[in-house]
Amino acid sequence: MNTTPSHIDIHKFLPHRAPMLLVTKIINLDKETVTTEFKVTEDCIFVKNNRFTESGIIENAAQSCSAIVGQDFFAADDLEGEGNSVIGFISGIKKANILLLPKMGDTLTTEAKLVSNYSSGNFSICTMDCKIYTGEVLVADCILNFLIQEV
Repeated sequence: MNTTPSHIDIHKFLPHRAPMLLVTKIINLDKETVTTEFKVTEDCIFVKNNRFTESGIIENAAQSCSAIVGQDFFAADDLEGEGNSVIGFISGIKKANILLLPKMGDTLTTEAKLVSNYSSGNFSICTMDCKIYTGEVLVADCILNFLIQEV
């Protein structure tokens, strides 16, 4: 079920800016899953020899995953990101299988789901399972741990 209004500007909710922003748009977002897209362009700092690098793949996964738990720190009607005072950190990479390096021009679809979450006051510690595709082809799958904190 798509619970994400199509007019939400992802740039207002992630602290990243070009050239570090690796999510173009949110396709779907609910309390336990997210689907995002990102087009690999030639000006991306994670492109080397016309391929999207491993570190770029992990950063794309992390930015996508942060939307799931990060949304808990925003008011439901805050479509402008005015309450944006959240930071997140990858606290651990439990698994990372990178099967191929996408080419410049490829569009990545990243699907993540919440595996576990512990929230207390102004922070959450969570584990996410993430898969990244280009078309129907699996690019990578990973399990990441995060610390997300309101500042």
